[in-house]
Amino acid sequence: MSELHHECGLAAVYHLPGSETSPLCPPQGAEHAARLIPRILLDVQNRGQLSAGMTSYDPGREQLLDTYRGLGSVTEVFRLSHRGKAESILDRYSGRAAIGHVRYATCGQDDLNYAQPFERHHLQKHKWFSFAFNGQLANYAELRDKLLADDEHHLSRDTDTEIIMHEISRELSGDRRPALVEVMRNVARRFDGAYCLVLLNALGEMVIARDPWGFRPLCYAIEGPLLAAASESVALLNLGFSNESIHSLEPGHMISVSSGKITIEKFAESSRRAHCFFEWIYFANVASSMDDRSVYLARKALGEELARLEDVPAGDGDTIVVPVPDTSKCAADAMAYHLGIPSAEGLIRNRYSGRTFIEGTGTRANKASAKYTPLREVLEGKRVLLVEDSIVRSTTMRVLISRMRKVGRAREIHVRVACPPIVAPCFYGIDMSTVSELFASRFMVPGKSQDEVFAEMARDLGADSLRYLPVNAIGRAIDRPADELCRACITGSYPTAHGEQLYKIAMTNAGSPADCKSSENRASRTYEAPVVRS
Repeated sequence: MSELHHECGLAAVYHLPGSETSPLCPPQGAEHAARLIPRILLDVQNRGQLSAGMTSYDPGREQLLDTYRGLGSVTEVFRLSHRGKAESILDRYSGRAAIGHVRYATCGQDDLNYAQPFERHHLQKHKWFSFAFNGQLANYAELRDKLLADDEHHLSRDTDTEIIMHEISRELSGDRRPALVEVMRNVARRFDGAYCLVLLNALGEMVIARDPWGFRPLCYAIEGPLLAAASESVALLNLGFSNESIHSLEPGHMISVSSGKITIEKFAESSRRAHCFFEWIYFANVASSMDDRSVYLARKALGEELARLEDVPAGDGDTIVVPVPDTSKCAADAMAYHLGIPSAEGLIRNRYSGRTFIEGTGTRANKASAKYTPLREVLEGKRVLLVEDSIVRSTTMRVLISRMRKVGRAREIHVRVACPPIVAPCFYGIDMSTVSELFASRFMVPGKSQDEVFAEMARDLGADSLRYLPVNAIGRAIDRPADELCRACITGSYPTAHGEQLYKIAMTNAGSPADCKSSENRASRTYEAPVVRS
């Protein structure tokens, strides 16, 4: 799953004005609450390493809103390994309120112009705002075309973020002073897809909002005068908030800070929930809880599901379970425990190999070889049950199996995937938007049995056998009703109308030269590949 990446992570913090000071604030005091943003971003770094940034608000500063962004990890951007330089940055961008962002590109270019937050300057303070966004709009193309239909409009970036910025600006245009909830209510009527966002304006007002489907997680905590929000609960826990004060923001709801008061209210009706199941399987930190379900317990349950399906002889003393580091470890350990066999670290991950998925040179195979080292001392002569959280494009898995045989000298390798086959693209913020790039989709031929399909997949990968979890295991493991999860990538059934439309385009384009080219280009999306008809 090192082949698959999420788009972004969010952070927000606000210390309400007044005499009371939160003990969670930095030593410098409430007026420096913005200094907490890099700490929060470090704990959501798993959601994006391409860029990081923050916008702070300080009513005593001439630049009421001030934005700092850079390419690289949080540590690199905020110079956290250099005390003097880090202090200089944090002092300059200090304030009682701030929002932050880390990014991985599912679309758009890898340059500073795409780093968030996006700030829009204006003479009127309520129209001067900065915001950051996590997700992907399925109706991006429609919104883009409507904006560009007017010759007076121009888009400088190929990104949903700029679309959202213009839609919010439209709501603030003219002489009206709409309430924050009205702004969100109106833009929500035009959005189809995944969007969590944080916004801060030059009046010192803040918005923290989650889309009506709840695709992406968004957590918040309030203790005394301090409000904080992040894409994952672990960031708030490590900041010092108690477990009892940390909550998931309900879909279609927003938190607003205005006139020194915090308000939580609904801005959009939720026709259904569509929490991305991949959050629990792979993306989220194992220490997080989202929508009342622990990530650790969900992954543990996935391993138990694998154990119940296992039929490879395991009582000979030569069979071991090996996880693909790191997100598969919970499932692998649980599987091994229930089978009564050892779980061993037969693959060691090089944690200092760099952000391989944003490097501009080298093949995926070369990067995978550099990232994982097989241990012969663990693998030699063993029958290995190799546990992976998912197989998307298969490049990493092929490299691992080959190296485990050649370098590790494993006797047998049986791949066990703690997820059903990925057969359809994602249009809600994960970087797989074409059918051609998906390993499993080309094996799913009508008329073939599951055993035949899995056997063909195993031969193609170079494994002795292969097994995936069934679709219905996902709801059981996450402990949420199936109709509250987005499972589009494993079922081909999408929770929004524009998602369904894009899937039809993807299936029409599947296998075409345009689709194959698009699948190799992270800057492209399904709907940007022209439909090829015979």
